[in-house]
Amino acid sequence: MFTRSELEVKTIQELSQLCQRYGIKPSGSRAYNTSYITSLMAFPIIALSQFKQGRGLRSPDFADFQAIGRMIEVMETPTDEQAALIKITLEGRRMAYPDRFDQERLLNLHEAKMLLERVFALLSQ
Repeated sequence: MFTRSELEVKTIQELSQLCQRYGIKPSGSRAYNTSYITSLMAFPIIALSQFKQGRGLRSPDFADFQAIGRMIEVMETPTDEQAALIKITLEGRRMAYPDRFDQERLLNLHEAKMLLERVFALLSQ
């Protein structure tokens, strides 16, 4: 990530801005550049260590993964007419009220299913 030499040439203000940019707290006194440098050099290793320990952001377990797959199955696939309505909706055409509400719900459901499929694919990598 950052090299010591890359950070040592920066001012305390620049180091402080880097820490703020990434949400990192200096390891000691804010008056010393080494406090910032230490934190900026260490955070990637600490983050991966926490991930491996199951702290913070964690991978879902197998049961959670199955639940996502089940949700996708339950939603099924749109009929030809529903697919056509989704396509025309994506082109910006809207039905009159009150049918527009159901049109939007259909589109939202379709988009949610597409996102769940993307989530499933990302988590299975």
